[in-house]
Amino acid sequence: MNKKNFKSGFVALIGRPNVGKSTLLNKVVGQKIAIMSDKAQTTRNRIQGVYTDADSQVVFIDTPGIHKPKHALGNFMLKTAYSALQGADAVCVVVNAAEKIGPGDRLVIERAKNVQVPLFLLINKIDLVSPEQVLQAIESYKDLADFAQVFPISALEGNNVPELVEGLKEVLPQGPQYYPADQVMDHPEYFVVAEFIREKVLILTREEVPHSVAVKVESMVRNEDDKIEIHAVIIVERASQKGIIIGKQGQMIKKIGKMARRDIEKLLADKVYLDLFVQVQKSWRDRMTNLQDLGYELDNY
Repeated sequence: MNKKNFKSGFVALIGRPNVGKSTLLNKVVGQKIAIMSDKAQTTRNRIQGVYTDADSQVVFIDTPGIHKPKHALGNFMLKTAYSALQGADAVCVVVNAAEKIGPGDRLVIERAKNVQVPLFLLINKIDLVSPEQVLQAIESYKDLADFAQVFPISALEGNNVPELVEGLKEVLPQGPQYYPADQVMDHPEYFVVAEFIREKVLILTREEVPHSVAVKVESMVRNEDDKIEIHAVIIVERASQKGIIIGKQGQMIKKIGKMARRDIEKLLADKVYLDLFVQVQKSWRDRMTNLQDLGYELDNY
């Protein structure tokens, strides 16, 4: 590793909800660290993913989708997204090639333009559209800001993602290696474990339990069977939601646990015993104290 010419820096991924920022982050670092679902605003905290090669380290900051907040949690998510722009060495605005440019995209670009660093436009989901539509998308966005580079990409398939990383490396300053070469995220494991459980709730309960769900990992210890024993609580706002998550004869919570355990075992490279239970906390998203208990603390970001 040539430390003398080593380049490093922080790159913020910003965009409307559901444009594929988390999918891109997972693709770049080569493993799943951010949760994915087709529900908007899946990401709540800023998640940092780390890409390292022989001559560079790029720290990607995945942010919650920019949206109009409806409660304290929404406000927190918005502040988190905008605070990611502070201290970034480059900003990537991610948009959806399959959708026409909208006011949300314009708002994101206006915010991003205020940061005096190279601005990249990533037109994602090109696997869903024709080459002509990609060209039309480029045309409709290119006059909105002075973009350093425009990359049509597929975060899912990986098209143009290596080229994007190379483009970002070009604009990053010379700097230190912030993280060990084999580290791909900066969040503690229990945070990612909680996120994986929440992802399964979102996927399996669909519209029945919207964003009024949070997960708190109470403990993570190795037990006498040499498994990592995890106790986690799924928090909802209404008793009816608790019933949905538990399911008929406990079938739904078993399914959530089984799917989450698979991802957690991959992450920890270890056998896992996962114990889940459900708790009702009315209007938890509107209480800052509740949010802080669940790990949503802006001071940490």
